[in-house]
Amino acid sequence: MPEFSYEKSIKRLEEIISRLEQGDIELEEAVNLFDEGTKLAVSCRKSLEEAKQKITLLKNAGSAESN
Repeated sequence: MPEFSYEKSIKRLEEIISRLEQGDIELEEAVNLFDEGTKLAVSCRKSLEEAKQKITLLKNAGSAESN
């Protein structure tokens, strides 16, 4: 699976969800899409956590500089 930006990963997840909700796909394709979607969700969660940590560090550094 190629590495996507957060935004592209979310867009791809939306496509996968839409495709799965249609319900007119073969089982093997559904399983493959579910697997891809799960990996993308994990990647997005990791990206959000990293962004949150970076923001916290920047806020703390800004607070330390103002003291």
